[in-house]
Amino acid sequence: MADYTNTPIIVTGCARSGTSLVAGIISLCGAWTGKVTGPTQWNKKGQFENEYIRDHLTKPYLRKIGVDPMGQNPLPTLDQIQPEPDWRDKVTKAMRDQGYPWRMPWMFKGAKACLIWPVWHTAFPDAKWVIVRREDEKNIDSCMRTSFMRKHKTREGWQCWIDHHKQCFQQMVDADLDVYEIWPSANLEYINTYWALINYLRLTWNEKAVREFIDPNLWGR
Repeated sequence: MADYTNTPIIVTGCARSGTSLVAGIISLCGAWTGKVTGPTQWNKKGQFENEYIRDHLTKPYLRKIGVDPMGQNPLPTLDQIQPEPDWRDKVTKAMRDQGYPWRMPWMFKGAKACLIWPVWHTAFPDAKWVIVRREDEKNIDSCMRTSFMRKHKTREGWQCWIDHHKQCFQQMVDADLDVYEIWPSANLEYINTYWALINYLRLTWNEKAVREFIDPNLWGR
């Protein structure tokens, strides 16, 4: 049987762009996630983000290099990112402690992963990266009305934040990472978009579960 330890699926993108929606679908189609954040006011179907990796690895690393642990402002430049040689060991230990069975695909969803992509890439060079995209204006609308998105007060500020993420996305492509870009929608007429993603990731498509999971009333918050 295959050992998927070294080939994670990393779901990332701007916060409020639909990363939780995409990660939820990937989870329903067979990717292990570990202990993840459940439903909140702003993500009523769940965030699908491994809490330990987020709170005990990602945020401390961002603090260490002198940027915002929330991934809002300030953001890291490429030359600020420092090597973290034991990142892989820390991540796999967290997985092991949470009961990862090793013989099934696993996923980490984190909007901030793209901001420190060299750290993840060094640790897991064979990872599959799913970059979630959303129209800038809609992404900004969501940031402006979401309570925990508080480091910018103007649309111009959030646009600069989005532009920084776009630079990271391009850096990842230029570095020849295995990148799959998706623009999610809660319109079920576009469900083939998700089928194509799951097929690319070599997971098992579960259309019934996906249709039940997608709620157009929650999209656009």
